[in-house]
Formats: sequence, C-alpha cells, structure tokens
Amino acid sequence: MAVVLDTSIVVALMRARDTHHEPVRRFVETLDDDLVTSPLAVAEMDRIAAGLGPAFSTGLWEDLRSGAYAVRWWADAMLETIAIAREHPEVGLTDASLVALAARLRTDRIATLDLDHFRSLTTPDGQPFVLLPADAT
Repeated sequence: MAVVLDTSIVVALMRARDTHHEPVRRFVETLDDDLVTSPLAVAEMDRIAAGLGPAFSTGLWEDLRSGAYAVRWWADAMLETIAIAREHPEVGLTDASLVALAARLRTDRIATLDLDHFRSLTTPDGQPFVLLPADAT
C-alpha cells in the first residue's frame, strides 16, 4: 500500500536537529510501503531545502533521484487539486494535491506532522485519513 508523503516529514528527516527527526526516522525505517508525493509537495520541499543550504538541496535531490520518494501526477490532477482546495481553502494547493493523490492511489494513509490541516480532510468516501506516524501508535 502507498503512503502519501507530506513536506513536513521530509523536512524532519533532513534536519537532524528537528525535534521530530528521530521519531520520524524510526517510523520511515519501519515502513514497507511506497512513499509517494506530488510535484507541488516536491516544489515546497525544494524551497525549504534551498533555505537550509546546498547540502540539504543535494540530499533531497538524491532522495528523489534514487526513488526514495515516488512523485505522481496525472492528466486531471490539477483540476482535482483545485476542487479540493475550493472545498477547503485553509489547506492550500500543496496539501490539496496530497489529498487528490491519496484518492488516486486509493489510500487513506498520509505521512505528515501537519495534523491540523489533514484532520479536517477526509477520503472520497468520507473517512478520516490515517495520519502517520501519529496514528501508528
């Protein structure tokens, strides 16, 4: 099963000094699932990595190049993303793209530290998302 990957998880993994780094690292190491994200989230990750310095950008690019995180987009992805963002303008396009991606992948699992935004969203059948690693315990 796929797990949709939010920027907050990648940032915590990149920054060893981040308070969430160790628990997120341990969680990701235990996953036997594909981590999948959207191009909008990758752009957000890249912007944050650039602000942290060249080593962070290089690390992110290497993770993407090696397939540590898959990136998926499809013909109607932007239309679906905008529809979700219109229903939930507080989350913005990046998080809306992750919800659209989860629907496309038929998964209810999103890896995120951004619990407030994603707790307000549901799957296409109205079920709450399983937010990892918070809901893993």
